[in-house]
Amino acid sequence: MNPVPSVEIRVYPNDCDSFGHVNQAAFLSMFERARWEAFTQGPGLDAFVESRAWPAVRKSTVEYLAEALPGDLLKFDTTLTHLGRTSFSLHQAARREADGVLIAEADFVFVCIGESGKPVPVPAEVREFFGTRPSVRAGPVQHLLVRGVATAVDIQGDGPAIVFLHGFPLDRTMWRHLMGPLTGWRRIAVDLRGMGLSDVPESGYDMKSYADELAELLRVLEVEKAVICGLSMGGYIALEMMRSHRGKVRGLILANARAEADSPQARADRDEMIKLVEREGSEGLAEVLLPKLLCPSSLSAMPQVVEHVRTMIANNPDAGVIGAITAMKERADSTPLLADIDVPTLVIAGREDRMIPVELSRAMADQIPGAQFTVIAEAGHLTPMEQPIATSRVIGEFLEALP
Repeated sequence: MNPVPSVEIRVYPNDCDSFGHVNQAAFLSMFERARWEAFTQGPGLDAFVESRAWPAVRKSTVEYLAEALPGDLLKFDTTLTHLGRTSFSLHQAARREADGVLIAEADFVFVCIGESGKPVPVPAEVREFFGTRPSVRAGPVQHLLVRGVATAVDIQGDGPAIVFLHGFPLDRTMWRHLMGPLTGWRRIAVDLRGMGLSDVPESGYDMKSYADELAELLRVLEVEKAVICGLSMGGYIALEMMRSHRGKVRGLILANARAEADSPQARADRDEMIKLVEREGSEGLAEVLLPKLLCPSSLSAMPQVVEHVRTMIANNPDAGVIGAITAMKERADSTPLLADIDVPTLVIAGREDRMIPVELSRAMADQIPGAQFTVIAEAGHLTPMEQPIATSRVIGEFLEALP
């Protein structure tokens, strides 16, 4: 991969707050300046102007680690961590030149936007500047090319594999508090196509494509078989794995999921949801779905969970969200498949789930030979987020009992 030039920026008094430290707004400005300074030493701004593709920030996270004072010379290093068709991600680190102390780190996700306001391909000059292989830096998140789609995954631990598939319209981070206690397992959380930090292809939003990509991801990770744990839409994909890639499945965990296809009314509701996203974007969808996804006690007593769910939904690209809605609307009925499931299976329900009532989950479990069924108290549709300790314990006990 081509090295991105380092950039040095001097701290001036007007970069600092009343306490004499660089404030967070100034750091964002410095990170941006460092990016553009690096670009000017490569393809230059003309690469975006001539291609009519402007890099818009979709997501940013900054961690401030040490103070920076007036007169400090900071060295900014920029690393490509993801390169998709229409998006790319950069990691930036600012160190004090005098002593090498790491002052701040930041991660930015960019989507190239064309004149129409829709995503367009990353300019060829920019791809050449970065090279074709993103750097994998220390930390759990990785970006892997799977069937032509740049896919974001978190991988923790070693041992037999368990794959976590998030629900709609969330991302892999919904599992972060549940994964930690499951030691002794290789825990793999995936951002589905069009969601989280994964790429947003124009087509291929159906359950078969999701399952095919998961099977290919397992091949890339050299995993022969895995326990597949899916919540809601992730559960639909887990059932599709049993239909299309049964040999890859060691066990099933179906959380807050159902086997039936959408009813005519549910399909009509999906169409209205698509219109909402087209009209108001993912942000509008977040406000509509939040009261349905979480139980009342979670909404009132877990502000951090509420904000996490809102952020996941609002940050997802509209095209990926609409693709997922279409995939759920058109999914096949998996009820006939249930009696033929021949791997250990755990079905989890939230006692206060208003989207998939306990009775539906129990009926599904009854049709799967030997399936275990568990109800999580004080949880709605997002049991791993609302009750991560209880849910993790149930999953851990299921995994320990596997042959």
